[in-house]
Amino acid sequence: MKKATQQQTKAHNTRLILKTIYDEGRVSRADVARLTGLTRTTVSDATAELIEAGLIAEVGQGPSAGGKPPTFLSVVDDSRYLIGIDLADSEFRGAGVNLRGAIKHRLSLPIHDRDGEAALSLVYQLVDRLVAAADSPILGIGIGTPGLVDAQQGVVRNAVNLDWHDLPLRDLLVERYRLPVHIANDSQVAGLAECTFGESKDVANLVVIKVGRGTGAGIVLNRQPYYGDGFGAGEIGHVVVEEGGELCRCGHRGCLETVTSSRGVARRALAAARSDPHSSLHRAASSKEAGRYLGIAVANLVGALNIQRIVIAGGAARFGAALLEPIRLAARQRSLALLADELRIETTRLGPDIVILGAAALLLAQELGLP
Repeated sequence: MKKATQQQTKAHNTRLILKTIYDEGRVSRADVARLTGLTRTTVSDATAELIEAGLIAEVGQGPSAGGKPPTFLSVVDDSRYLIGIDLADSEFRGAGVNLRGAIKHRLSLPIHDRDGEAALSLVYQLVDRLVAAADSPILGIGIGTPGLVDAQQGVVRNAVNLDWHDLPLRDLLVERYRLPVHIANDSQVAGLAECTFGESKDVANLVVIKVGRGTGAGIVLNRQPYYGDGFGAGEIGHVVVEEGGELCRCGHRGCLETVTSSRGVARRALAAARSDPHSSLHRAASSKEAGRYLGIAVANLVGALNIQRIVIAGGAARFGAALLEPIRLAARQRSLALLADELRIETTRLGPDIVILGAAALLLAQELGLP
């Protein structure tokens, strides 16, 4: 193991100090030293640099304990502008986000069946306009994209709907904008959003199942996104759950995505309506069936990972209890009782912005070591 250089140690300490201030909200230098175990001199030097960079500020004084009253420090939430991009649905969506996940500017551009170079050109248009809207220094660009993504290299290995194959998206954006760029699968960044800005901030391990045009799972272990050996962790949408079922875009039949995605549910509801045009319950019945299949997927995830928190996101989350109840029932029927008893399944409260916020959270983690 190589010994850390002085510069690496300094950078590590500065990130630790910034994270402590971010987590605490308002905190004195003395308390930062106590919480981090660093010397007061180290804390003083690092906070001076962070103040100069505009990332933190002095925000008033606390009560005196007999000597000089302590001065509180706080992160300046609007000191950086994070560009978060969601390429996973029928329109490309982006936003300017501050350090606490507050959306400052929002923009969407319809895809209109664009793919290949045309889709890439639309990404440039979206980022161009968000860069122009920035009102503080830009921290970087985070992107959640559908498909199989090599997050380390920033390469979209295969995104069927966009007709992207081995697209070096990160390098293309870095060359064009000269900013840090981080890219991951949309479901994977959704998981990061939930444990950064959602109701699961204090949870170390969770799975976000995102159901929209496609179906995928974002797995977070020890508060870090788990990508898998080949960056395909969470590709549950293309696991066959219905033998001889409908043909999936991946080439197999009966994939989870064919019975749970928005298109799959709508297609089944339409087919049922044709056979029984007088019933108005087709959509609800199709949603219940989708929930049952999702429950099977949840049971497999729980058995493999012993995750206790599952969050449903994407367009399917709007069905609420109508979707959650069959998921919970199927998961309980197919899981070890002891594991099922500890399982919590809920819908996200981040709404349709979960991928945008996840892309911003990816930036925070990679560039500043936050939260």
